[in-house]
Amino acid sequence: MTHPADRHDLIRVLGARENNLKDVDLDIPKRRLTVFTGVSGSGKSSLVFETIAAESQRMINETYSSFVQGFMPTLARPDVDRLEGLTTAIIVDQERLGSNPRSTVGTVTDANAFLRLLFSRLGSPHIGSPQAYSFNVPTVHGAGAITVERGGRQLAEKRSFSQLGGMCPRCEGMGSVTDIDLTQLYDDAKSLAEGALTIPGYTADGWNVRLYSESGFVDANMPIREYSKRQLQDFLYKEPTKVKINGINITYEGLVPRIQKSMLSKDRDAMQPHIRTFVDRAVTYTTCPECAGTRLAPHARESTIGGVSIADACAMQISDLADWVRTLDDPSVAPLLQTLRETLDSFVDIGLGYLSLERPSGTLSGGEAQRTKLIRHLGSALTDVTYVFDEPTIGLHPHDIQRMNDLLVQLRDKGNTVLVVEHKPETIAIADHIVDLGPHAGGAGGEVVFEGSLAELRASDTLTGRHLDDRARPKDAVRPARGRLEVRGASANNLQRVDVDIPLGVLTVVTGVAGSGKSSLIHGSVAGRDGVVVIDQGAIRGSRRSNPATYTGMLEPIRKAFAKANGVKPALFSPNSEGACPNCNGAGVVFTDLGPMATVSSPCEVCEGRRFDGTVLEYRLGGKDISEVLAMPVAEALEFFAAGEAKVPAAHAVLRRLDDVGLGYVSLGQPLTTLSGGERQRLKLAVAMAEQGDVYVLDEPTTGLHLADVAQLLALLDRLVDSGRSVIVIEHHQAVMAHGDWIIDLGPGAGHDGGRVVFEGTPAQLIADRTTLTGEHLAQYVGP
Repeated sequence: MTHPADRHDLIRVLGARENNLKDVDLDIPKRRLTVFTGVSGSGKSSLVFETIAAESQRMINETYSSFVQGFMPTLARPDVDRLEGLTTAIIVDQERLGSNPRSTVGTVTDANAFLRLLFSRLGSPHIGSPQAYSFNVPTVHGAGAITVERGGRQLAEKRSFSQLGGMCPRCEGMGSVTDIDLTQLYDDAKSLAEGALTIPGYTADGWNVRLYSESGFVDANMPIREYSKRQLQDFLYKEPTKVKINGINITYEGLVPRIQKSMLSKDRDAMQPHIRTFVDRAVTYTTCPECAGTRLAPHARESTIGGVSIADACAMQISDLADWVRTLDDPSVAPLLQTLRETLDSFVDIGLGYLSLERPSGTLSGGEAQRTKLIRHLGSALTDVTYVFDEPTIGLHPHDIQRMNDLLVQLRDKGNTVLVVEHKPETIAIADHIVDLGPHAGGAGGEVVFEGSLAELRASDTLTGRHLDDRARPKDAVRPARGRLEVRGASANNLQRVDVDIPLGVLTVVTGVAGSGKSSLIHGSVAGRDGVVVIDQGAIRGSRRSNPATYTGMLEPIRKAFAKANGVKPALFSPNSEGACPNCNGAGVVFTDLGPMATVSSPCEVCEGRRFDGTVLEYRLGGKDISEVLAMPVAEALEFFAAGEAKVPAAHAVLRRLDDVGLGYVSLGQPLTTLSGGERQRLKLAVAMAEQGDVYVLDEPTTGLHLADVAQLLALLDRLVDSGRSVIVIEHHQAVMAHGDWIIDLGPGAGHDGGRVVFEGTPAQLIADRTTLTGEHLAQYVGP
């Protein structure tokens, strides 16, 4: 029993029941580094993120006014009896930074802001404020003047603007310009009335087309190819103009600028699939000829410090940029230089020195995104806050894990509480306190099965304790290659004209430190070839209504089986169709709009969150209704659909693949939005296993896998190879390296220090070689 005087040094969790947690009570020491372990689905994220961190953020949000809360996301109270001793939680997760085309590594950190300030002070010619160097700030025309320094003299020059921004006027700060293929917009043999437009949402009888048909600028009944030059110009490019249609004043605009504003200005990942398909077909992107892709206006590119422009600085590898900044020495900006140096050095320290500030943030991997977010906090003056990390070692070579461990310890030593969800033994080893959840996943998990030190965990009989010192060893005999996949002159990103032969019919592991060129080699030179199936960790398209049953297509045969057994229509067994609960429309929750306050979601009182109409739940298959089936974990459903009245071979085949990839604990109806990156990849793999691919490419498939599950993954990879397929795995996990038939190691370093093949051969040869970082770490892992 904790002494009352000690409670101020604890975060106390009492009765946590979020997701699969079973009334968890837990004391977590403050200002210590606590690592949470356990198999995938054991409840780690439910406890750390969805209970502790979520309640901390919800309570902070409640301190704001109702007006401000109206602009903030809704945060429901976690299902927990009581939480004590919470401090402000800062979540550093693996969520991608988004692919807004204006977002770069420099803009999502403070680095670009510091650089703009530096150039506004020291740049020559001097062109004014920091915004004059920003590609996100346009120049606004109007009357005004600026002071330009030339030859040591300051000259007042009149200019036709009142705000000088750094945005390239041609590409509007995007770095690329779009060229629209007009043949993809319309069929010029048809008239507007005949449905000439082939743009999504532009049907012949719809408002979008009526705007053009009734504008008076074109003849709706004339084939577009017969338009005069003036009519075609008005139809395609006319500037916004007021017109009256049916007595209503409407703004008419040419088709091309209208498409650019309505579709091309949006984040591609946020587009509906049919819009994205159209855009990919109709639009080509080319580097802006005015700014050469730098995004900047001429004045921003021409202003330099020692011959280096801000565009040059942002294009440098960050490790080189840090060296350049160290050459600057001007007392007038000494504090700024110091802060900029510390920020850039943080990138290097965290293993991201190979990036450049101009790198689009949407191209970063989940691990790179998480480490980039961490940059913001390393120099923070805040103390006694709770930092929450989700597998911070993802994407890190064993060589880089020690750097991440040092940073976690650094945050703790500043007086912060550090909570880490992690599987890697190297990070578990630095914990002051370890909490192991389990004993298994899903309904068989949700309990704290161990608390204590590393030595005590090793001596425990939990899954984590038993597997903590697992070591895979190289195979006695590797498989012989059945051919080769040639790569010649690969030069994407930092690759230095790489020539390599990837053996076929075997398990090939591509490895190397973060930024060495692994993904550039495989995704740039292998993916896209005929017969190659790529399974990555990218987001799965779909709403919160999407789940493993719908994504895999398994729900269709299940619905048909229910319909056949009960003599009714299959549509009744879809919460998105006729079977939906009428109160919540099949969502399972009801949203209540409270005006200026945050919208509140609550379980539907009619269907109690089951999503179906009550009459539908009276129909059964094998003694269960459709909502009970969707609530089943994959492993349970695998048995349920195997035999008897509920035998559904098509569903059983899909479930077998889901279980094979280690998703036996995931329920059929679990929203896809709740799956981790590793779970998403394994779900994609289960679907891809039914495809007729010859070569499978997997990108870090051990992400999110517990030590005990890695052996199951290796067995699955073996089955794929033994079935006649070739498997290429981009991976850092030493167990996967040791188990491979062939290893291709890139390096020797990252960025421009990498991009070369530094080793090709078997795992045993790599261990014996020990001349590369990978060889050294693999030799240490395997041991004598």
